[in-house]
Amino acid sequence: MKLFGTDGVRGEAGSFLTAELAMRVAMAAGIYFSAHARTKKILVGKDTRRSGYMIENAIVTGLTAVGYDVVQIGPMPTPAIAFLTENMRCDAGIMISASHNPYEDNGIKFFDAHGNKLSEEIEAQIEAIVHDKARLDEGQVTGKNIGSAKRIDDVIGRYIVQLKNSFCRDLTLQGLRIVLDTANGAGYKVGPTVLEELGAEVIVLHDKPNGFNINEGCGALHTKDLREAVKQYRADIGLALDGDADRLIVVDENGDEVDGDQILGALGLFLHRSGQLSGGGIVATVMSNQALEDTMNENGLKLFRSNVGDKYVLELMREKGINFGGEQSGHIVMHDYAKTGDGLVSALQILALLLTSGQKASKVLRPFKLYPQKLVNIKVKTKKPLDQIEGLSSELEAVEGAHMRHLIRYSGTENKLRILLEGKDAKVMEKAMERMVSFFEKVLNA
Repeated sequence: MKLFGTDGVRGEAGSFLTAELAMRVAMAAGIYFSAHARTKKILVGKDTRRSGYMIENAIVTGLTAVGYDVVQIGPMPTPAIAFLTENMRCDAGIMISASHNPYEDNGIKFFDAHGNKLSEEIEAQIEAIVHDKARLDEGQVTGKNIGSAKRIDDVIGRYIVQLKNSFCRDLTLQGLRIVLDTANGAGYKVGPTVLEELGAEVIVLHDKPNGFNINEGCGALHTKDLREAVKQYRADIGLALDGDADRLIVVDENGDEVDGDQILGALGLFLHRSGQLSGGGIVATVMSNQALEDTMNENGLKLFRSNVGDKYVLELMREKGINFGGEQSGHIVMHDYAKTGDGLVSALQILALLLTSGQKASKVLRPFKLYPQKLVNIKVKTKKPLDQIEGLSSELEAVEGAHMRHLIRYSGTENKLRILLEGKDAKVMEKAMERMVSFFEKVLNA
């Protein structure tokens, strides 16, 4: 059974991700990191899911059993774990979260001593240890070598300082009215605090987690409440985090959601014009709209495309020496200030752009028009390899012949097929999508 997907180990808590599996994964990770240990400390944080208690205790058991001391910091955003792992000189960091998934799911994400997500090669090594009972038995310690665990409740201040340091010291949010939806998730404390300390008037939505309401009808995936509140309170902008606050969705002053590619374009041009962009371009994924690439080229910049997943965005950013990139879905990486996608760092840069431009969000955050694009997710019974699906090649040839771009892939965390079509003629694209959906539903759900 393969454990690691596109973003750590993730699945339904109590069935796939049991306490036993969490303990074994933690033991395996501890054994792996012991070979590179500097401090014999590992940081553990989580989001607000009820199952986080079960998984956290299992992880602590596994790590202490192989000799690691554990620092538990409770509910904190995923990017805070990345930052604090390095800041507190830990050998690794662990975030317990299923990000934007419903509360029934949970996950385990790992960071190395420098706050970077693990490579697929390292994940494969940890996974191999999980399935090696002899190695797990050998790795367990006794007596004074057994690890300890302690909970620290005041690290939120360190992360808030880091966030504020990413915001230009010459600027203040005084006079801005912001609606913030924290998705009843890990950013429910730190998000409002940092915006208010920088001077904004903040109307906060969905900041009362109960263990079961994370992402439920709110946050980055469900912006209805945010859009309505922006109009109701006549706010300058609306910001929505997801459950672990590594993702950001923006709503303009009219209550309209801004496309993620337009956000990437606006921030990329802002960083370029202010001399903050390195590497001569930005990184996005194969999902991003062609209009983003064309806009970058028109401004003397390049767009480099990675596979879907923020860790692949980061890998390509490091390879190309670029400090800015992200995903259409709202994961934005400001590498000068964060080691991974950080919804609050991204929000502060967007607010800096808003303030320095003197323009409304509806204008400054839409520097180009998108080409018509549609993404459809289909639930599937089986993930049959695409190259083994009879008749698919002729379907794709028809799409390409109509001058449309296509991207078809399976979700790394759910039983879904994602179909993306893009073309300059919306009507032609709609008909092509109907045909493509019908084709896949027949061959994958028969």
